[in-house]
Amino acid sequence: MIRVGVVGMGKMGLSHLSIFRAHPQVELAGICDANGYLLSVLGKYTGIPTYSSYETMLAKAELDAVVIATPSALHAPMVRTALDRGLHVFCEKPFCLDPATSEELAALAAAKELVTAVGYHYRFVGTFAEIKRLLDAGAIGEVTLAQAEAFGPVVLKRQGSTWRSKKQLGGGSLYDYAAHPLNLLNWYLGSPSWVGGTVLQPVFSSETDDQVAGTMRFDSGATGQISVNWSDESERKMSTKITLWGTRGRIHADRQELQVYLREEGPAGYRKGWTVKYTTELTKEVWFYLRGEEYSAQADDFITRVAEHRTDGVNSFTAATATDQTLAMLVADAESPTKPRGGLRRLIGR
Repeated sequence: MIRVGVVGMGKMGLSHLSIFRAHPQVELAGICDANGYLLSVLGKYTGIPTYSSYETMLAKAELDAVVIATPSALHAPMVRTALDRGLHVFCEKPFCLDPATSEELAALAAAKELVTAVGYHYRFVGTFAEIKRLLDAGAIGEVTLAQAEAFGPVVLKRQGSTWRSKKQLGGGSLYDYAAHPLNLLNWYLGSPSWVGGTVLQPVFSSETDDQVAGTMRFDSGATGQISVNWSDESERKMSTKITLWGTRGRIHADRQELQVYLREEGPAGYRKGWTVKYTTELTKEVWFYLRGEEYSAQADDFITRVAEHRTDGVNSFTAATATDQTLAMLVADAESPTKPRGGLRRLIGR
């Protein structure tokens, strides 16, 4: 059994607590949060040891791995502490607010041969994973244009302040919403070499962005566009969409459906013209369902890799670092005093 501790009992922390606790290879050995009342309730009804101090949990719980689901600004120091203790780490997204720190922690984990993952769960959605498979197979030829979108009803009125509404804590629609479709673009196309025309625009928030728009250029020559709005009440919940145009066809996908148009016969199961597949036929069955199969699938991938001591994975620290770099490029472009004259070229990691 793999002994796991979870820190941060917000929405995602509670979800991870339920999913990892149900995994047949996991023993939930510790819960950590600053809210004493919440800890008392969880301790009473789960029987899992509770801790108000992260350091105390790491010292006493005899963990093999830790799940970090705290506000974004706390990720880096908590990840570093866990890695220094030789623990495998699953961290919620975004990985780190400073991409240089992301790169450093990814290198530290690699040097220690520790298994890592970041909660970009859309890579485990059947439709989006199928896009990756089709691109690797060359189904639509050379990708020339990509559109990444995310819309949902998060901030619909002027409201009080939370950590998600504070830019310095990693809040706002860029880090909370846009990070997901950007992570998919990084998976499909790599890191952008240039970004331009970035707008981080408030709608109801006073301290951060509710809408994101921008353009990216990739080393392959493809152009990508991001369009995000979390003040869209026409959507019942977050809706993420990816559209890719290539020299041999087009792919469009959301959480439920994959639409593929090919100019000639493609891989098995894809004919010339239109082919439509649904997430139900592209998704593998999971042992436990909460919020979506993808959440259980990413947890299982992490635990399986820990059990096999296999550090490679589709949502590793290294993969998440590319997204942190992309986010930083967009922020720098939006805030650049020379922004009207052009865009921002990639400097990080060069």
